Amino acid sequence: MAMKSSGEGPNVTRQAAKFLGVSVLSGVVLAGLALPGIGAFGLVAKGSVEGFDEIPANLKTPPLSQRTTILDSEGGEIAKVYSRDRTVVPLNEISPYLRKAIVDIEDSRFYEHGAIDLKGVLRAVNKNAQSGGVSEGASTLTQQYVKNVFVEEAGDDPDKVAVATQQTLGRKVKELKYAIQVEKELGKERILNNYLNITFFGQQAYGVEAASQRYFSKHAKDLTLGESALMAGLVQSPSRYDPVNAPKEATKRRNTVLQRMAELKHITPAEAAAEQAKPLKLNVSRPKSGCITAVNGAGFFCDYVRETFLNDPVFGKTKEARAKRWNEGGMTIRTTLDPQTQKSVQKSITDHVYQKDSVATAVSIVQPGSGKVLGMGQSRPYGFGEYQTQINLSADHDMGGSNFGFQVGSTFKPIVAAAALEEGVSPYKTYSSPYRMPYPDEVETCGKPWKNSGDTVQNENRSENGPYGMKEATAKSVNTYFVQMIEDIGVCPVTKMAAKMGIEPAGGGKIKQMPSIALGTEGMSPLTMASAYATFANKGTYCTPVIVESAVGPNGEKLRVPKTKCSRAMSEQTADTVNALLQGVVEDGTGKEAGLSGRDSAGKTGTTDERKAAWFVGYTPNLAGAVWVGGPGAKGVEMENITIGGVYHDKVYGADTPGPIWRDAMTGALEGHDAPTFGGSPIADADKGSGNKGDKPGRNPRKPGTSKPGTNKPGNTKPGNTKPGNKPGDAKPDAAVPGGIIPPGFIGGAEGAPTEDQQ
Repeated sequence: MAMKSSGEGPNVTRQAAKFLGVSVLSGVVLAGLALPGIGAFGLVAKGSVEGFDEIPANLKTPPLSQRTTILDSEGGEIAKVYSRDRTVVPLNEISPYLRKAIVDIEDSRFYEHGAIDLKGVLRAVNKNAQSGGVSEGASTLTQQYVKNVFVEEAGDDPDKVAVATQQTLGRKVKELKYAIQVEKELGKERILNNYLNITFFGQQAYGVEAASQRYFSKHAKDLTLGESALMAGLVQSPSRYDPVNAPKEATKRRNTVLQRMAELKHITPAEAAAEQAKPLKLNVSRPKSGCITAVNGAGFFCDYVRETFLNDPVFGKTKEARAKRWNEGGMTIRTTLDPQTQKSVQKSITDHVYQKDSVATAVSIVQPGSGKVLGMGQSRPYGFGEYQTQINLSADHDMGGSNFGFQVGSTFKPIVAAAALEEGVSPYKTYSSPYRMPYPDEVETCGKPWKNSGDTVQNENRSENGPYGMKEATAKSVNTYFVQMIEDIGVCPVTKMAAKMGIEPAGGGKIKQMPSIALGTEGMSPLTMASAYATFANKGTYCTPVIVESAVGPNGEKLRVPKTKCSRAMSEQTADTVNALLQGVVEDGTGKEAGLSGRDSAGKTGTTDERKAAWFVGYTPNLAGAVWVGGPGAKGVEMENITIGGVYHDKVYGADTPGPIWRDAMTGALEGHDAPTFGGSPIADADKGSGNKGDKPGRNPRKPGTSKPGTNKPGNTKPGNTKPGNKPGDAKPDAAVPGGIIPPGFIGGAEGAPTEDQQ
């Protein structure tokens, strides 16, 4: 047992005081060390002087993580997102009761001491020596603030947080040196303000403003005496004194704070007693963070904003720098989302496809000429429950989308047509276009020629037996016509045209060099297809999609944001011709059900292997949109004998499900807007059966207008074909002819397509 002298504590206290005096004089101040006995002081004396001068003189305080607000194009709030729920407020916007309560309970001599409180340290050492353990600490508010800076800098990295909070001598020495610096540079009021804004108060709330909103649904400046005492009591242990989950412990702690305030004569005993007698009166606001809270079904649009921020170098040179900036938050981001368009998109989705349907739909709408994404939605909402998902079905994989996207079927045919027109093929070009034919023996590519292994291609119906011209072949979506066309011009011009239009596989990589791409065997995302078709509407100029209009940092500084990049993909004449071709699709072709009334529109349907995906991609001169319907999972859903949105379908086509979704979404989005026309010249129908009679002068394609007979084996089929008996004109890529064999390596219509979950 320690020996005591009259009127003094144990001998260890005198030794501690002596040591502390020496330490202060030597510039080594060790405040807040909760040491249980004399043995530890040897370690202090040995380990603290070494390295103290090596600690950097300036404490680097990271920006406090705050909420970021995401707005639509008109300034309406889409959602608030944050790594840490915090709103920084100045000291004059914090209740005087709370400021006093924090100081009284945490560091009552705050305004009297410097970086350390020697009396507090001696008192703590004395009590700890008597108890034989650590029963009391002596960290000042300044030291606590410095510790919280370390924690804030560690972010959500558990290893860094552990280092920032570990109870070691080295950390305490470092904390102490920085506390001395902070006292000199900031002064008491700024230290208190910083402390109140950085401290964790439980329930995901950082700083007094967020905590006040969480527990009482009011601003920190409006907190009453009792509410302030409750908040001040939380700092010591936010989980133990959590008023939501441990109201009894929270009440006891609140009353302790009130008693302390009375002892220090900052409130009267009567005021303390009156508040202590009151029950806790919480008015809890649950945290509303993240894209899951987005309005009007814009959860995935919101998530695309985050992905843009994390992936675009304009927001930081490295991935780590961008992630750090996003997590710091405090930004106001105005986006391109048009509220009228988004509401129309969401209404059309919910009208046609139910959340609990076995299939899903995704819709993206962009503005030709600007690249602005005006609307984005899907039937499976953003979330973690059943019939919810965190996968953005409209986006590429690297932007939060599915692994491989979705085969686009016949919606790829206009890209083939555009490439052919650019190569000099006349819009009046006719091909024999038989109902069924072998794939060509050999087709030129950007590298080695593609060679057929004995596959055939067929049209949707036996009645589709050419010859056809380009207009009728496009309207009826004649497979054999476009296979003959790609044989003429080769694969390379098509893939190059696709690249110019921003078309890339959703899973990354390049489009495969094979003729079946004419029939949509590659997997793309709706946003990619909408942006590509906007090229036609924009007279042949492609603009990269953009989603952020402007961004302002926490201090009001304007941040750089990504800008659209526009480049010519084809001549205006080619774009005008494709517009005329695709107007025919919605006027009297496969897309009649998607046509808009009272304004020019154009588009293309598409249906894929085993009806696992159906598309409509279309546009007006001022909007372009893509709609996909299909199974969002690994195996997909064969859309035959199926009910979608309460409507039974024996077979799903691009025209009868995606088409009406597109029509209704676009109609609402365009309401009240001008109805410009495409311009350009119409394409006359070529005489059926006239061979090349309708050709106009121009550059000759590299090969004659009719494909080679080939030497394909009968009975085989090339991915990208359609089964007999399907709806006229809506090509069904990838289906085998009855009795035929799908070649090895072709799964779901795409050569070598992965079998694992597409999500």
